[in-house]
Amino acid sequence: MYAREVDSYPEPLTFGVSGKLIMNVLVMYDRQTESLWSQILGQAVEGELAGTRLKPLVSLQTTWGQWKELHPDTLVLRKGRAGSYDPYTDYYIRNSAGVLGETRRDDRQPTKAVGIGVVVNEEPAFFPVSKLRDEPVVNDVVGGEPILVTFHAEVATGLVFRRSVEGRVLTFALEEAGGEFTTLVDAETGTRWSAFSGVGLEGPLAGKVLERIPATTSFWFGWKDWHPDTRVYGVDEAPPSS
Repeated sequence: MYAREVDSYPEPLTFGVSGKLIMNVLVMYDRQTESLWSQILGQAVEGELAGTRLKPLVSLQTTWGQWKELHPDTLVLRKGRAGSYDPYTDYYIRNSAGVLGETRRDDRQPTKAVGIGVVVNEEPAFFPVSKLRDEPVVNDVVGGEPILVTFHAEVATGLVFRRSVEGRVLTFALEEAGGEFTTLVDAETGTRWSAFSGVGLEGPLAGKVLERIPATTSFWFGWKDWHPDTRVYGVDEAPPSS
């Protein structure tokens, strides 16, 4: 998800689907200049605005039930018939690397392994869902920034936060080992936090909010083609902790 305003154009851009693919990733076009944009980079790759980047916004990929629980007054954009089948079901289980095949070979993950991809200070990292199912709360450092990655397996929902609050780096864990994925607690202050909203619920930091970091749920083959220098959590050596 991206903001549609860019400094180099006087009005918000409006986008459509070009019908093209670059390394298996959808290519958008803007109706104002007809520049072509990579969906995964949020960057114009051809045309008048080539090189221009859109500002990424935080978003949440989750189930409808979980979203309603978090935002009961939400509005819905409905396209097509409710309850229609997913035409990509067969595609998910095939081992093919998209329509165009792999651009780069990288066997650190299976071709269609799913993970949470994040770029912080130009440094990419990939957190495989297979690892997050066993380790749903990850305290890590990416691009020199202490971050928190959480994953709720029941609703296949991953979130990424900065774990610095008022200049202090916090270390998080589930409130109760093996308990429900609802509340986190930090080791430094004992504050209880909402695992979904990042809001401090009770304790010295109650009312504070962890800052969300934009992240992308992606197949491995798509992420590593665009980010060949990515670190893979649980596979590559971790940076020094902060």
